[in-house]
Amino acid sequence: MNNWRTVCHWGPLIAISVILAITSSTIYCSLLWWPIHTQGGIINLTLFLSWVVATFYNFFRAIHLGPGYVPEGWRPRKKSNEKFLQYCKICLSFKVPRSHHCRRCNRCVMKMDHHCPWINGCVGHFNHKNFTLFLFFAPCGCIQSTFILIAYFIHFIRTGGVAYYINNDDYFNVFGVIFAMVTVGLSIGVILAVGMLLYIQLKSIIRNETGVENWIRDKANYRRSKDEKWLYPYHLGYWRNILEVCNGCSEPKGDGIVWTVREGCNQYTMTIEQLEQKLEKRDRTVSYVAVRKYNGSFIAWRHGIRVCCSLPINDDPRISISVGDKIMITRATKRWLYGNKVLDKSTDAEGREIRVRGWFPRHCAEREEDTMKKNE
Repeated sequence: MNNWRTVCHWGPLIAISVILAITSSTIYCSLLWWPIHTQGGIINLTLFLSWVVATFYNFFRAIHLGPGYVPEGWRPRKKSNEKFLQYCKICLSFKVPRSHHCRRCNRCVMKMDHHCPWINGCVGHFNHKNFTLFLFFAPCGCIQSTFILIAYFIHFIRTGGVAYYINNDDYFNVFGVIFAMVTVGLSIGVILAVGMLLYIQLKSIIRNETGVENWIRDKANYRRSKDEKWLYPYHLGYWRNILEVCNGCSEPKGDGIVWTVREGCNQYTMTIEQLEQKLEKRDRTVSYVAVRKYNGSFIAWRHGIRVCCSLPINDDPRISISVGDKIMITRATKRWLYGNKVLDKSTDAEGREIRVRGWFPRHCAEREEDTMKKNE
């Protein structure tokens, strides 16, 4: 039931619609260009349908498996190890190594790479391989589709609209030609966009490093001198890194809690670094007070053209603020601030932390100390 709810979302529905549109148009054009009663036509169509089946299989497999979630209330077996782990106040459990809390899934995800709208879920420990295979097979099918559609157009022009295998009195359907033109654009778009995502995921697998961990590693090295480089614990060598995710037909190695680490590291090398970075982040936090209302709209057109043209390029949320609200700022750009709004009630009835954090225009707030000086 949950899988169907996941699929019934704009992301998966758009992905499925694009695949079906390209598939139907390619089959139609393939039959007119290279008839199925010829040996070449059978091979051509069979190969294309193989890409389609493989794409759909891995797409739905990635949704079905999910990334894997940290069990609610999870704690390490040894209580002494709790000091090496972050505690999630929303899930009311400790975060296992390599896990991160996804605000969209509202769960702590094992080996979280990113939240993907096209599968309406996170890419993580259990579905990383199928998601990457989905990204591989989709462009492969679109490459063949593009060649078929282009060959179809060439044949259409050269024959004056007469199909190969039907009587000369019958012609290509005009609407079919228009539909094919649209799907050529879709195919090329998929090749470029999904191909770039595939490159990112392959690089992630080869390094045995998620997108979140790449950011943590860069920050860890930035915190240190050039001679003191931080040792990333999960780089086991390129071949072993690949096998950690693509373990043949088997599930990925590990249970998502205990990980294989390189020599000189332990299970908590990454989490200790995260705790230190979080402590530094807390020390850099600055208290701001809202001096102007912002309704949380994405475009923020009421706040000037310069604010609209300098939107933060990420998928973080916007938050609404009212005059007098206190916000703890952790990130900033020239015209936007990112922080946590201080609430009167920070937990719900079950003791889970309530978070309201996101971006808002910089001119809508000022430092609390500056506000206090004005009031004196």
